[in-house]
Order: sequence, then structure tokens, then C-alpha cells
Amino acid sequence: MFEILAVIAVVLAVAIAIILILAMTKPKTLRVQRAATVKSPPEPIFAAISDFHQWGSWSPWENKDPAMTRSYGGAASGRGAIYAWDGNKNVGSGQMEILEAASPSRIVIKLDFLKPFEAHNTAEFTMLPQGDGTNVTWVMHGPAALMSRVMQVFINMDRMIGKDFEIGLANLKKLTEK
Repeated sequence: MFEILAVIAVVLAVAIAIILILAMTKPKTLRVQRAATVKSPPEPIFAAISDFHQWGSWSPWENKDPAMTRSYGGAASGRGAIYAWDGNKNVGSGQMEILEAASPSRIVIKLDFLKPFEAHNTAEFTMLPQGDGTNVTWVMHGPAALMSRVMQVFINMDRMIGKDFEIGLANLKKLTEK
């Protein structure tokens, strides 16, 4: 019986060591980027992003937890606007603050996740006029802590988060092309 437990302990220790070694090979920064062309001038797109009260009409996370609590603070919109949320396992909890709002072309947001895992990132939106529309780019970047890198051994974070970005950009497109 002791030998079986010893073998199990050794196998488990080796498995953990392999996972940690693989995690150390993952990038120390996380970057996810998606873009879409919207047949709208940049001003209504900028307005929808720079006012956290409007995120309910386009954000991909707003419908993942109908019971999610939200609070707003700071400026009504633009630089200094603050949005905090607390929800289920699908949305977690955290806070965003708009650090820069250069109308109608750029918004920079400090993004702090508290649950299920703590992470501190920056989200950037750029709106560049292009022909009869606007090229909208959504980027999130920040440091990848060890726990994030361990998760990346099993999950493609770019694909997972990128899918939500694509949904959000499609929602912005529907909202602002009206």
C-alpha cells in the first residue's frame, strides 16, 4: 500500500513540475487584439464606449450574468469615469476607469479584475475613419502572472477573450450603424 502511495505522489509531483515548466515558457505579458470596420463615423462609437452606462447595449459580458451588480462613479463619461461590477463565475468582479478619452479617436481604460483571478490590464479602443466607415480596434494588454501562465498551458487566452471582443465589436457595429 505504501509503495502505491509513493508512486502516486511521485507521478503527481512530476505532473506538477511539468505544468510549471510549461507555464514558465508562456509569455510574461498578455495581449489580445481584434478589429472591425463599422459603417459609422467615429463619434457615435466613441460615445458608446466612453460612457460606461451604455456598455449594457454592446458589451459581451453584460448578458452573461443577469444578476450582476454594477456601480458607477467619477465622471459621467470620458476621462475619470469608473465602472465596477460583481457577478457570477462568468463575469467575476472588478473595476474599470477611463484614463484617457481623446474624442473621437482613442479611449484608454485601466482594467482591474479581482475575481476569479486578480489581474491588472489596460484596454485601448481606437477609432480611425476609413472611407465611409471607421476602423475600430480593441486591445487588452498587461502582465501575465504565474497563475495566468499556468492557465495558458490549458487554455488559449487569445481565442477565449478574442471571441468576446469579436462579439462586442459586432454589437457596437449593430448599435452604431442604425
